[in-house]
Amino acid sequence: MTKIQTECSSLPAAILRPSQLPKKDRGNGASTVPLVTADVGSTTFLNGITTFAPGAAIGHHSHNCIESVMVIEGTAYVDIDGTEYFLETYETTFVPANIVHRFRNASDTEEMKIFWTYASIDATRTMAGSTERHRIDEERATEAAGAGEN
Repeated sequence: MTKIQTECSSLPAAILRPSQLPKKDRGNGASTVPLVTADVGSTTFLNGITTFAPGAAIGHHSHNCIESVMVIEGTAYVDIDGTEYFLETYETTFVPANIVHRFRNASDTEEMKIFWTYASIDATRTMAGSTERHRIDEERATEAAGAGEN
């Protein structure tokens, strides 16, 4: 990450290079690179990239805030509130708070990547069928085993 001092803000600007940032193993063939977080200086949103191995899927879950996801590589299926939709590269979702959803790679041979944004620095994830909430910015692979990202 490159921090850039500016004249107009007490916060530095930043250039984030995903290939140079730590990757979190989310389990079930998914891994995440957090990008804009509180560590960078964000006070209002979080974003990052999650990569899904061929055929990988994550568990149904919801968030306490709005989430938007763009497929940036490959194709995906998204299940939003019990209905599944096919997504191609650059197609984007808008999921309101507390709506159960999940993503899965539509390909059995190619990786799929999503770019996600949460509309709160305090975003949480609750797995469907559970009342246990975890902050997105504090999740670890052991918490996500069998669950996953986004």
